[in-house]
Amino acid sequence: MKNGGIVFVVDDDRSVREGVADLLSSVGVQVKTFATADDFLHYKRPDAAACLVLDVRLPGSSGLELQREIARSTEPLPVIFITGHGDVRMSVTAMKAGAVEFLTKPFREQELLDAVHHALAADEVERERRAWAADVRRRYELLTIRERQVMALVVSGQLNKQIAGVLGTSEVTVKVHRGQVMHKMKADSAIELLRMAEAIGIVETEHHPSRTA
Repeated sequence: MKNGGIVFVVDDDRSVREGVADLLSSVGVQVKTFATADDFLHYKRPDAAACLVLDVRLPGSSGLELQREIARSTEPLPVIFITGHGDVRMSVTAMKAGAVEFLTKPFREQELLDAVHHALAADEVERERRAWAADVRRRYELLTIRERQVMALVVSGQLNKQIAGVLGTSEVTVKVHRGQVMHKMKADSAIELLRMAEAIGIVETEHHPSRTA
């Protein structure tokens, strides 16, 4: 793992927190523990790949509530549930909400280690995706209004002649704008440009621009 990663453990049982921390530390993983969901939410996370080992039943906000809170944030984390009070409905709810694993205490140490390794690897990939999308967004913001209009029409699959008709301009002018879009976005093909557009969520209204320059 790049930079080793960090695992956050949220469990109101001190012995469980310490046991999980000792296990993960023994294989070189950095660990930070919390007794409640609120304690974790008030903690400023470092800029590193991470995952959350989370008990379902907690004082105050439950583990499932914390999972939902994290999922709504700008930097969601992979979640591994551990519980001594799990049931089928609870596990289904957690997994549908995106949990990596749902382990019932007592669980095998290797099960947790495997889940943590998978979760940290997944978060590393997701962090790289978010960083790439943020860079794409910065490039997109450098485009002029007309270049954004052309980009939207290009990724919708329209040819230069069709784009010229929509914009009320010449095909030559469209080619110039299209070239500028590809250059500024650092895209080598229309397929790559489409992937970028999907990453930043170009809205449908941009496919129907005004005919004014």
